[in-house]
Amino acid sequence: MKKILIMIMALTAAAVMLVAGCGGEKKEAAEKILRVGTEPTFAPFEFQKEGSKEYDGFDMDLIRAVGKQMGYKVEIQNMGFDALIPALNAGNIDVVAAGMSITDERKQAVTFSEPYYTSGLIIMVNKDNNTIKSLKDLEGKRIACQIGTTGEGKARSVAGAKVTAFNTNTEAAMELTNNGVDAVINDSPVVGYYLAQGGNKTAKTVGEVMEAEQYGLAVKKGNDKLAADINKALAELKKNGEYDKIYKTWFGEVKK
Repeated sequence: MKKILIMIMALTAAAVMLVAGCGGEKKEAAEKILRVGTEPTFAPFEFQKEGSKEYDGFDMDLIRAVGKQMGYKVEIQNMGFDALIPALNAGNIDVVAAGMSITDERKQAVTFSEPYYTSGLIIMVNKDNNTIKSLKDLEGKRIACQIGTTGEGKARSVAGAKVTAFNTNTEAAMELTNNGVDAVINDSPVVGYYLAQGGNKTAKTVGEVMEAEQYGLAVKKGNDKLAADINKALAELKKNGEYDKIYKTWFGEVKK
């Protein structure tokens, strides 16, 4: 009888451990991961501070807030801007958060969320350049831009211009500093942040902001469920004030 009792107790303990173990596995399996692709050289939207492995910026704070609102753990992957859409449609990532402008051409390849930021393009030249004052003045000149961006599209529309597309905005700005090009065309807030961080010692902007552009979060073409969930999260963040809080962190006063 004693042996039977001991056996029953042992089996009961084993059963409890098995249930606990299964419960732990179930909890781990239930964690939802949102795989986000970005190109972190686009400050103040996405970048890495010197010596840091963390991804910082407006887009990074926003996508983390979106993921939290949706109940996801956000994992961010670093890749070239021109590799983001292929990675998305190959299923290697779930979302692109990279200051990506919503264009008709891109709509053919991905599904966008509702716009979350309105930007535009600006021309940057060296501080001692007083001859370039508008897009017209760039005809026949050397222009740097970032590959795959709307800035590249605008640069290539300039008659007779020699356009050099770089992998990052930083490389394009460096080429201007080294007098390898006459101007850079890029998104206005990105150029503004670059100048505010010390670039204004050697460079300046000229002309008006061109072509208001709206940024969107991109998901795989046809993934309407994920796009709808993201839109719902964005709407809630704007409603509860979290979006405004993130905006103020990076751009100051909220535009109404």
